[in-house]
Amino acid sequence: MSGKVYLVGAGPGDPDLLTVKALRVIERASLILYDDLVSDSIRALFPPGASTVNVGKRAGRPVTTQEEIHRRMTRAARAGREVVRLKAGDPLVFSRAGQEIEALRQAGIDFEVVPGVTAAFAAAAAVRIPLTDRRSASQLVFLTAHRAADRSPEQWRAAASGENTIVVYMPGGHYAEELGAELLAGGLPADTPVAAVSNASRPNQSLHSTTLGDLSGLGEVESPAVLIIGAVAAGASQDGEKEALETAIASAR
Repeated sequence: MSGKVYLVGAGPGDPDLLTVKALRVIERASLILYDDLVSDSIRALFPPGASTVNVGKRAGRPVTTQEEIHRRMTRAARAGREVVRLKAGDPLVFSRAGQEIEALRQAGIDFEVVPGVTAAFAAAAAVRIPLTDRRSASQLVFLTAHRAADRSPEQWRAAASGENTIVVYMPGGHYAEELGAELLAGGLPADTPVAAVSNASRPNQSLHSTTLGDLSGLGEVESPAVLIIGAVAAGASQDGEKEALETAIASAR
């Protein structure tokens, strides 16, 4: 027997933002290897008969090595099982999907990629701003604050343009301040708007608005989070419109 592996995007956390195909694949899986950032509400959709394993990589917690994830996927597929490798957001954006695809190809395992809503899109929707705007933002750049050891932070300066909207994934720790300094050095003004969005689409979603020059005062951003940097971020809003909507709904009851 020969099984199959699905690299599936779980989206930002709201189960309503799963694709129909992602849900169908999850519902028939016999093994689900999921990231730590996959939300509780998504995990509640796992079929009761499936084996489920948290293989997430989070600081201060036991780590499942990438090699072990490869072994689990290939072993289960060779046993004829349908395997879901479930990743938060989109499986092809700032994840180790490239390594997993390579491992599956080398092992001769059939696989398929099921895309998901990536954090940049979910965060922009959550705070009601466009990522591009023909008047002020003609380019969209995705960056990750985490990087391979052999890559210089000075490469971030290449993104420093007033025509760009820059979305920074995984901005925790000192990385956000370091990246902000490089963007300033690259020529972006200190008053460039920044929207820090945590837990986009989830009940505990939060927004903190600041500027590039004040990024050092942002502090630790709760994960999962993104920074949206650029002119479009000036319009970011959440609480006022959310409260107005909740009031309208309550009045209609």
